[in-house]
Amino acid sequence: MKSIRVLIADDSVVYRSNIKAALQSLQQIEVVGVASNGRLALQRLMQRNIDLLILDLEMPEMSGLETLKEMAANKIQCKVLVFSSVSKFGAEITLEALRLGASDFVAKPGAKDGDQSMEPHDPPDVKIRKLIEPKIAALFPDYAGKAQIQESVSVVNNKTEKYSKLDIQTFKPSVIVIGASTGGPSMLEKVFSQLKSPLSCPILVVQHMPPIFTATFAERLQKITGIVTREGQHGEPLLPDRIYLAPGNFHMQIAGTVEKPVIEINQNPAVQMVRPAVDPLFKSAAAIFGNKCLGLVLTGMGADGRSGSEEIKKGGGLVLIQDQASCVVFGMPGAVKAVGAYDEILTPDQIAELLNNKTSSPSTSKNQSYITPSY
Repeated sequence: MKSIRVLIADDSVVYRSNIKAALQSLQQIEVVGVASNGRLALQRLMQRNIDLLILDLEMPEMSGLETLKEMAANKIQCKVLVFSSVSKFGAEITLEALRLGASDFVAKPGAKDGDQSMEPHDPPDVKIRKLIEPKIAALFPDYAGKAQIQESVSVVNNKTEKYSKLDIQTFKPSVIVIGASTGGPSMLEKVFSQLKSPLSCPILVVQHMPPIFTATFAERLQKITGIVTREGQHGEPLLPDRIYLAPGNFHMQIAGTVEKPVIEINQNPAVQMVRPAVDPLFKSAAAIFGNKCLGLVLTGMGADGRSGSEEIKKGGGLVLIQDQASCVVFGMPGAVKAVGAYDEILTPDQIAELLNNKTSSPSTSKNQSYITPSY
């Protein structure tokens, strides 16, 4: 089986050592070099075939962001996993790194990120291994440890459809719920940048992220969209023309009634090994809004969103998934597709156009043409 060749770039000797020890304990991983700054990392990337760059963002001589820009300018094809400090500044530059092409990020150990697999007395290299290995499993389909890391989706596709398909053109939602993980931030920025205010209904988003990162991401989305976007707060009413993001380490659900829906924030046990998770939001939205609920499952690892999408379909709602070609990882949409709990598979541009159609008032949408979905 082909080795995954990894380069580590971090200015901390301690972190370089711990990351290297963590990676060397994994099968199929070959650490081919280390670098103390981005300039040295870039040189090694140009000299050798590297599959994965573990990149610190705050380094002397050439920062992680500068490294990503140079990689793009030199057309260096390599997956990048960013190591981020847990601070507002760290979150801001991490989101910028994802925009510049980084595949995913890891919050440095010590973050209260809701990772239920982390034991407080784990040595540093073990903590790092627990953070990194699921990311490698998501980014590399042929990784040997994938079966032990990700929940398998063993579903036999029957010719008889389990869930009836709805007419995407006539469906009008009262709420839109979205789930995303790996690759999600960039995808959400792309889609939301094309939204037009005022939105006729609220949009609620679960993006797998730790605390601080979710608040920073909400601020970033508000700047991009011009629409009020913030972390959901317990007990606040759901309002149209608002985007609510699940806060890190908390599940976000919908409670109340269809006439007076409110947000519920809780720290119930992790679902699919994550908190926040998509399934609790989707299931609660289906319970409250029934056939007026639109669910959207975007790029991400694992199977979070699968059972929630089934509940939306059972309630008569509409479920859409992102197409495989545009996903960083097709895990979450693929899991929904495997059980047939979806109505259409759409590209990012089609998703953006559809969200505009579905959230526009009749006066602004009557001249818009509906998209032609891809299958």
